[in-house]
Amino acid sequence: MIKKTLYFGNPAYLSLKHRQLVIQLPEVVKNDTLPETFKAEAVKTIPVEDIGVVILDNKRITITHGLIEALLANNCALITCNSRRMPVGLMLPLDGNTTQSERFRNQINASLPLKKQLWQQTVEAKIQNQAYVLEAKTEVIVKNMRKWANDVKSGDSDNYEARAAVYYWANLFSEIDGFARHRDGTPPNNLLNYGYAILRAVVARSLVASGLLPTLGIHHRNKYNAYCLADDIMEPYRPFVDKLVFEIMECETDISELTQEIKARLLNIPVLDVFINNQRSPLMIAVGQTTASLYKCFSGEIRKIKYPSFR
Repeated sequence: MIKKTLYFGNPAYLSLKHRQLVIQLPEVVKNDTLPETFKAEAVKTIPVEDIGVVILDNKRITITHGLIEALLANNCALITCNSRRMPVGLMLPLDGNTTQSERFRNQINASLPLKKQLWQQTVEAKIQNQAYVLEAKTEVIVKNMRKWANDVKSGDSDNYEARAAVYYWANLFSEIDGFARHRDGTPPNNLLNYGYAILRAVVARSLVASGLLPTLGIHHRNKYNAYCLADDIMEPYRPFVDKLVFEIMECETDISELTQEIKARLLNIPVLDVFINNQRSPLMIAVGQTTASLYKCFSGEIRKIKYPSFR
């Protein structure tokens, strides 16, 4: 089942009752002139078990500890945003799988050659998906990118990921003078940052559900990064976000600000169509297949991780 992604951008009271997330509006609760029947009808509820991601994007949101506990118990990713309304924090459950300690051991004991092979597969899938986006959205030649993808060696020793990234970003938004992919760069970097934050939460959530440590990466090793593995595994999924951002730009004349309309489209990232195992699947479901296959690689059951493609 596809889990819901809930976004709260206005003041709200969020609580738990009978395994339901209860949504109340402060202006309704505090207004003594409103009839009780109206107040009761204004209360909205959603089953906690149906929720996969919750985004809190307002300083006047109140959430109870009981609701947080229930969300985490159901493997929900809870994202908080800063004063600039950009994702700044991520809360995940500590025990998302029944055989947690065994899976941790297999992940920790994974050999360096295995991790290098997994990173090779990751980079190859990422470059192939980047090539698809360029071919679909621009008139740029992508034959070189497909060759780079096929030439990636164990551990990406020739750094084809960086070579492809330079070519990809130089051509995807070529109509924007001086565009460079950078977290603090000019738009559409703001859209990309927001979309990647949602994607990262989806991937981290699935890693926990598969009994893996999001911190312990196969390639990323930054000691200050709590989600190295999530950043590894999300790489082949990034082009799906890039394509969505490109399509948003085709419809929007002003992307300097993340409007509610733009955020609404970016919140569809978990349900974007991808192909995995030669079948169409929502992105969130595909990520679950990817992380499940990753654990099987760590346990020695298989040698190839399952990644998505556009076709």
